[in-house]
Amino acid sequence: MAASHVATAAPLDDAAKRRSHSLPLPLPPPPPPGAAADPREEGSTATGMTVYTPLCFRGKKILAPMVRVGTLPMRLLALDYGADIVYCEELIDIKMLQCKRVINEVLETVDFVAPNERVVFRTCERERHRVVFQMGSADAERALAVAKLVESDVAGIDINMGCPKEYSTKASMGAALLSDPDKIESILTTLVKGICKPVTCKIRILPSVEDTVNLVKRIEKTGIAAIAVHGRKKEERPQHPVHCDVIKAISEAVSIPVIANGGSHDFIKEYTDIETFQKATAASSVMIARAAMWNPSIFRKEGLFPLKEVMQDYIKYAVRYDNHYTNTKYCLCQMLREQLETPQGKKLHAAQSAQEICEVFEMADFYEETTAVFEAKKTSLETEAQDEDDQMEDPDIIKMAVRFDRREYPPQITPKMYLLEWCRKEKHPQPVYETVQRPLDRLFCSVVTVAEQKYRSTLWDKSKKLAEQAAAIVCLRTLGVPEGKLCEGENHLINKRKREDQERLNNRDRGEELAEPSHKKPNFIEETFDTNVPR
Repeated sequence: MAASHVATAAPLDDAAKRRSHSLPLPLPPPPPPGAAADPREEGSTATGMTVYTPLCFRGKKILAPMVRVGTLPMRLLALDYGADIVYCEELIDIKMLQCKRVINEVLETVDFVAPNERVVFRTCERERHRVVFQMGSADAERALAVAKLVESDVAGIDINMGCPKEYSTKASMGAALLSDPDKIESILTTLVKGICKPVTCKIRILPSVEDTVNLVKRIEKTGIAAIAVHGRKKEERPQHPVHCDVIKAISEAVSIPVIANGGSHDFIKEYTDIETFQKATAASSVMIARAAMWNPSIFRKEGLFPLKEVMQDYIKYAVRYDNHYTNTKYCLCQMLREQLETPQGKKLHAAQSAQEICEVFEMADFYEETTAVFEAKKTSLETEAQDEDDQMEDPDIIKMAVRFDRREYPPQITPKMYLLEWCRKEKHPQPVYETVQRPLDRLFCSVVTVAEQKYRSTLWDKSKKLAEQAAAIVCLRTLGVPEGKLCEGENHLINKRKREDQERLNNRDRGEELAEPSHKKPNFIEETFDTNVPR
């Protein structure tokens, strides 16, 4: 398999990063040897070396976790504009536990990929010491399993205990946890004891100040590093005033950092308002949601950038990191807001691809240049991977460039079935398939061993099943044995199945249906093939 080819470059200043069109985007230097076990913040020594200190939640401006908004492009843009810490959108524990961790060498990212090939969480080196992974969970052991899965790629772990939406509460997650302090304690204690990274949680306030303060004091005893407080009750919505007095009471009652959240509607319209909200709540830090969603340059000390420039910066990151166009479109619509009915807004609403979105914002050249760079990089990596595969390849493996095309075979008949039938006829052990997945493009290759000889196709396939069929074809063609294609004429497996089907019908008519011998069943199990698996 190909080795990792991730390259890093010296960091640029904020203005250069924001305006850079080059690819790949510059990444910060890696942490010093031995420093990777803990989340870090950058600092400088007298010698000019970069050092890292543990992630701190005091005096920080933080991007809040927001569903559909807090994906990688928005997080990186918020960091560019001055955010100290960024939270990802809430991701459900059960979904994450189904994911595989994949190094994406083309994008230089770490991807957590679901069985359907959908990227559930994508991150990169640039944010590794700044991103907090927020999950939805109602089970301590599941939460710990997810935390261990992502721990090496993030700066901290957060449990969502404030989301009032039904999709979260009906599974006893989010705000539903507020009524179950024992479960809160179990989840947080398990995480604090089970991982090295700091653990936080985000809550809403309870009906009374006293109950809220008592809950937070109990949470503090679990050993978490900080607590974010959305200053609204679970039934309240953004148009309701934020309860600064309750956040202040919490801040004065506990010693851990309190992160104030919920000030976008009443307080935060520009950078200086962040400090106003912080003073009103006596909080250690401020977490910003909707004000950052509308214009992430809210984090700039120097003031807001024009929205057009912000949106173009966002699109650059979205294209650079292959963000799904529907998510990109959603975030841009949140920024446009009242401008959605303008000609540009209507064009954005009609866009059906990343390329069309770029065209709406006069960035077609950027899209073409970026995709060309990615295609060239992918081709280069594939060539290197193939060269390495060839060098490491067992010279005794018989190879052909073949693929399995379902359309060339009768229904329910496959090369694997023919090869198994031939092995039984020749009294050989049944075929053994060994299949591997290439991290670069997630394609599969299978080697089949028959009578101590190995066979494989030189072409990589989109699924394990397709790769195994291709290996079987190589073996059958090498042996000069029919593989079951329609063009081969009469198919003895089909005729054999028809005879056995007729025998079963006859037995059923006589009320004497007999069970099919178990050793015959594998010959006729219908196989399904997903020929549209996305790469």
